[in-house]
Amino acid sequence: MITYEGRLSRRPLRGHSMIMREPLVVLAILAISVSLLIFVIYPLFMVLQTSLTSNGHIGLNVFRELLSKSYNRRPLVNSVRLGAIVALLGTVIGFIFAYATVRVNIPFKGFFKVVATFPMISPPLIMSLATILLLGNNGVITRQLLHGLVDFKIYGLNGLVLVETLAYFPTAYLVLSGILQAIDPSLEDAALDLGASRWQVFRTITLPLATPGIASALLLIFIESLADFGNPIILSGNYEVLAVQAYLRITGLYDLPGGAALAVILLVPSLAAFFLQKYWVSRKSYVTVTGKPSARGARDEGPWVRRGVFALCLGLTAIILVFYGTVLIGSFVTLWGANYKLTLSNYRHVFVVGWEFIKDTLFLSTIATPITGILGMIIAFLVVRKRFFGRGALELASMLTFAVPGTVVGIGYILAFNQPPLMLTGTAAIIILLFIFRNMPTGIQAGIAALQQIDPSIEEASRDLGGDTSTTFRRITLPLIAPAFFSGLVFSFVRCVTAISAIIFVVSGRWNLITVAVLGAIENSDLAQAAAFCVVIIVMVLAAIGIINLLVYQPWRNGWGGRFIKADNTLGGQKGWDATVSS
Repeated sequence: MITYEGRLSRRPLRGHSMIMREPLVVLAILAISVSLLIFVIYPLFMVLQTSLTSNGHIGLNVFRELLSKSYNRRPLVNSVRLGAIVALLGTVIGFIFAYATVRVNIPFKGFFKVVATFPMISPPLIMSLATILLLGNNGVITRQLLHGLVDFKIYGLNGLVLVETLAYFPTAYLVLSGILQAIDPSLEDAALDLGASRWQVFRTITLPLATPGIASALLLIFIESLADFGNPIILSGNYEVLAVQAYLRITGLYDLPGGAALAVILLVPSLAAFFLQKYWVSRKSYVTVTGKPSARGARDEGPWVRRGVFALCLGLTAIILVFYGTVLIGSFVTLWGANYKLTLSNYRHVFVVGWEFIKDTLFLSTIATPITGILGMIIAFLVVRKRFFGRGALELASMLTFAVPGTVVGIGYILAFNQPPLMLTGTAAIIILLFIFRNMPTGIQAGIAALQQIDPSIEEASRDLGGDTSTTFRRITLPLIAPAFFSGLVFSFVRCVTAISAIIFVVSGRWNLITVAVLGAIENSDLAQAAAFCVVIIVMVLAAIGIINLLVYQPWRNGWGGRFIKADNTLGGQKGWDATVSS
């Protein structure tokens, strides 16, 4: 008699034997594994090897020399401190924003949600630029309104906390809004019916059920803050952080072992936070509700709560709009801080002098984006639908660049591909490859989530009717996960256009990016020109989102790969696409 455990133990063996009958799948697994080994694992290995090499000998001498000096230990402490503060503030603000838009009846919810996405589709440098325009030595508030009476000390911890909190709180908002939507409101209603006050319900039911999401938001923002390079390179002042110090040690001192060692030191807290976050996400959900949850989400929380959260959301939205509005206005100013006459000369500079930056950015991003999106969906399909030896290792390797700060990835690429047999430094290929393997994890995660919601019997029916794996993936699976595919493409393009931390190491005179032009303009105090570059970047991103939407959805709506019918209650309770196989 075969026990239940015995049946479970035999399933993977059957899966391993069946996959050998699909040579195309085996070839895809091998090709992806080799690619991840070369373009993800090998650069990280080179960073570690270089950090351990001193005078041709392997050892810890580089680390001993670095950590023996207090001015080298200080950036680590500063980075962790900054990350902790930003994570706490960003999570609190994100939770309030999510609670207000999900649980409380307040006006302008849709508007608040749109504004919360602004920092996610704009270059990371835009917050720093806006802070300088408003609160810098010649800022509107500092000089024009307060006449220099107040020094906001934006160059240092204060400025970094401000810009990183505004830049990264949307991460917490997205995570926590999903968690709060998953909590059945009937649990809170039952507690209220039993006599509990609204504060007691929030403290004993809502907040504990949201704990996994809060922990994930804290760790995600902490990782993003540690990895941030663009804002600290502009606003850090004397507040040194690891990402910037690693860059300066390599580009300024040309100390490759020292820069690699700082990158490894930066990698330790980032990976620790990443795996801790994965642990929280993998735990069982605190929400234990059977049956269909109540559709009612928002409710009347009382006038004081409603007015309080509305005021907080309104205030935060106003700050974000002021920041972006300042950058927009600043792009039309002749010389910020000295001559506020309106002009179009900044945009003429962008499209004449900076045209090569724009052209290179669009060219490289256009090549990398579809490859990233398709490769992400293929990996997600293999991880979810196929059983093979090393599946877990392939998933981990494909997700590793999400946890690794961009500075570390950039250092790894210049160390790995600056010598034979892969001499890629100075070419377009190194930038495209970095884009692909740096931006792929988000598309993979979106694809995995979408595939886990699709009944495998749909794909099995296609195979029973004679379709092979490639045909099934192209005509059935890929159309069904079109929303995830769209998300991966959009995220990839946005990250390509707004990238700075990893790309700063691999750009060259032949190939450059628009974010490098923004950074150069800010360093040269050409703030109005930097603002014009930022506005052009945002317009490019918005236009690309619309184009990608048309390219992803319209062909399938018109019959490519299947006949699609708009549905209101499909996968995961959200709008999606139902498919019927066409002949």
